[in-house]
Amino acid sequence: MHELLKNYLDQRVLFYETRDEQQLGRINAQTAQLQSELWSVVRAVAAKQPTYPVGLAVSGMNDVLNSEGYTQAAWWYRLPVAAWAFMAAIAIFSTLLIGYSSHRRGVTVFVVLPLAVSVSFFLIADIESPRHGLIRVVPQNLIRLSQSLRAQ
Repeated sequence: MHELLKNYLDQRVLFYETRDEQQLGRINAQTAQLQSELWSVVRAVAAKQPTYPVGLAVSGMNDVLNSEGYTQAAWWYRLPVAAWAFMAAIAIFSTLLIGYSSHRRGVTVFVVLPLAVSVSFFLIADIESPRHGLIRVVPQNLIRLSQSLRAQ
């Protein structure tokens, strides 16, 4: 069980670190196989010894497997198109208002607002695509757990 958990943890770390779609497919397949093996081991132990500590282990393994599903769902379900359209409408109307009141404003407003909106859109889009953007998600908690399991 300990080795299966270490292998599973390694696959989860690779899930965050890879950018290659083919490798991601292999990681997902290996993760699914390890999940099946982990669950079958826990299920077999629970059938032999239906005690409270074993029940806690089954519950813990269920939480481990569920966390992968929650992470996958978060990566699949992104900002809806309607939200992007709403942000674009806000940017357009803000720019129109600046242009409408331009006779009372300095030149800096014409540079600052479009720059701020552009940077905001860039950051939102980059966070929306963590595998392909400049901002990278580093699984510090998984890496630390992996290091502590290797030390044992």
